[in-house]
Amino acid sequence: MDETRKLAYFCADLKWKDIPENVQTRIKICVLDYIANVYGSLKLKEVKNIAQSLNPGNGCKEATVLGFGFKTDMNHAAFLNGILAESIESQDGLRHGGNHPVSAVTPAAFAVAENRRKSGQEFLEAVIAGYEVANRISASVHPLHTLSGFLPTGTCGTFGAAAAASRLMGLKRDGILSALGIAGYLAPLSMAEILMGGFTAKIVQGGQAASAGITAALLSEARITGAPYILEGSELKGGFTQITVRGDANPGRMTEGLGKSYTIMDMYLKPYASCRHTHGAIQALLEIMSDNEFEPGDVEKIHVFTYPLAVIAVGKGLGENPTFVSAQFSIPYVLAATMLDRELGPLQLTEERRSDPRVARLMEKVQVSPDEKLQEIYPEYTASRVEVSLSDGRRFIRQVDIPKGDPRDPMGESEVRGKMRRFAGENDLEKLDKLGDLVMNLEKLNDISTLVAMI
Repeated sequence: MDETRKLAYFCADLKWKDIPENVQTRIKICVLDYIANVYGSLKLKEVKNIAQSLNPGNGCKEATVLGFGFKTDMNHAAFLNGILAESIESQDGLRHGGNHPVSAVTPAAFAVAENRRKSGQEFLEAVIAGYEVANRISASVHPLHTLSGFLPTGTCGTFGAAAAASRLMGLKRDGILSALGIAGYLAPLSMAEILMGGFTAKIVQGGQAASAGITAALLSEARITGAPYILEGSELKGGFTQITVRGDANPGRMTEGLGKSYTIMDMYLKPYASCRHTHGAIQALLEIMSDNEFEPGDVEKIHVFTYPLAVIAVGKGLGENPTFVSAQFSIPYVLAATMLDRELGPLQLTEERRSDPRVARLMEKVQVSPDEKLQEIYPEYTASRVEVSLSDGRRFIRQVDIPKGDPRDPMGESEVRGKMRRFAGENDLEKLDKLGDLVMNLEKLNDISTLVAMI
């Protein structure tokens, strides 16, 4: 027991010089990937509407809303920047945790670091601390947390955001411990029903967690106290793990190897703007199209075989009220859009693309089925097999066992830079190259505001 305290003290004591070089490099690549997703999210009119509606216009200039350029208070900035991380569903994720820490941790860290004029190294230390907290908590309740109806990006992400924010505020061991205790009290429910129904409110979960994490840290800074056992709970059965998985958690995952192994090395990145469960099918289809010449009009049927969870989560169509969220979680949609555009990025999520009758016609030709052999190797492998049948009788088959971006086939710096260029679209390429250079040397930056101004 005592997991909450151990995590808090780890966050307080973390030092850049003690972090392995591969972890240092990986966190900078994750920050670069976050910026790519910010640029991509700006392509959605819904995101622009949110920024316009939620700009308080109160004259407060604590932190910047990235991409839009206006400043506001830390909580609003973190909320909106969390939405920018989450909207296009191309955020990083923990392989065995169901968690997307970037959506909560990084926006909170940017807001507080800018406000408190922190260095690049201090910012990176805080983000690593936040990732470890969010990831380890989500791993301890996975998969029962999600099966119980929660989305860990919001619930577990709040703890990670609080850890990052409180560290940047200069809180020590017991201050961070109290911030985690308060975070558990403020954490959103983040109901999975929103995601599964395709409702666009799904995109605010990371921003809500980021804002709540900052509030928790501010309250701790003001000497408000939170339960130092908020994660493991007490005999009252009111701890986070006791409540959200009915006591069936594995708390040892929170502290196993803490300070020696880093969960960020088991993170995946996404080359495509859709749910990770769709990526094997997208990659397989792109490989088939690259190796063979045919037109979308030649296609008679696209049959996707995958593991049963993917069939449940993303095997459906767009539903009665199509949104960009339902599109992100639909194999029929993403494969139809990919076949037409040879790409699955932010532009394939727009209302104009979703309403294209050519996409609708191709979707009707996509069938998604469970496969026993692919289930046998899940979750070690999130495999999908795509079979494309043409009207002239030709048939192409491709199976992807490990989609690109998995830590066993990772996206490196050059690939994430390429993603940023694709998602940024019309932005100045020379500026993007300089931005990438700055991020990959972020530990040398004296003031994080320099980076914020470039985004």
